[in-house]
Amino acid sequence: MGKRIVFWGLAGVVVACAVVAGAYFWFRGFSPDRAEFPVRGIDVSHHQGKIDWPRVAADDVAFAIIKATEGGTHVDTLFATNLREARAAGLAVGAYHFFTFCRPGADQARNFIAVVPRGEPLLPPVVDIEFGGNCPQRPSPEQLNIELAAFLGPVEAAFGKQAIFYLTDEAADTYSGSIMTRQRWLRSLAMKPRENDWIYWQYHNMGRVDGIEGDVDLNVLKGSRETLAALFAPTP
Repeated sequence: MGKRIVFWGLAGVVVACAVVAGAYFWFRGFSPDRAEFPVRGIDVSHHQGKIDWPRVAADDVAFAIIKATEGGTHVDTLFATNLREARAAGLAVGAYHFFTFCRPGADQARNFIAVVPRGEPLLPPVVDIEFGGNCPQRPSPEQLNIELAAFLGPVEAAFGKQAIFYLTDEAADTYSGSIMTRQRWLRSLAMKPRENDWIYWQYHNMGRVDGIEGDVDLNVLKGSRETLAALFAPTP
């Protein structure tokens, strides 16, 4: 009896490990239907290290959204290099700002505008709103709206395009239904978003792309190459 219990216990462990391994490899290989979402992109920061952008562009990547700034003073150390080299490789490029709850929105707008170049095509600016890596303050939706308005006013005027909001997990649960209306970049790992009102879908946070060592976030655009071209087009 005891041996039988041990046997079935070990068998259960083996089956459980197989299920976990299968789920892991399925997740690693997940990619949305290319017929439905033909335009793929990535988002990067200094965490990806040195990137070989021509190899990235050759690996079915059409756009890149690159971290530019955070808070009122921080500048991503590789932003200028990534923006220049991704553009030279033929990608549609854009910049994102990590919005901190501990600095006034106006200060953060000045930081972003000072760092991101104008006068050349760019995808709409992205505002990254999340709790992970942010300061411990948790403003009410009303307070956040005030600071977002102080950020968006000068930024949208400077770049001539409405911003896009990226919210994750707890921040989305707290603010998604309360903050001002903008196009959304949704994070839904390995699952198609339940919502339909989005422009970018981040479907993987452990993706692999030629030209980048290690993991990178993978995204698709809702729309075609023409949609991407319209987003990227310079403003009058």
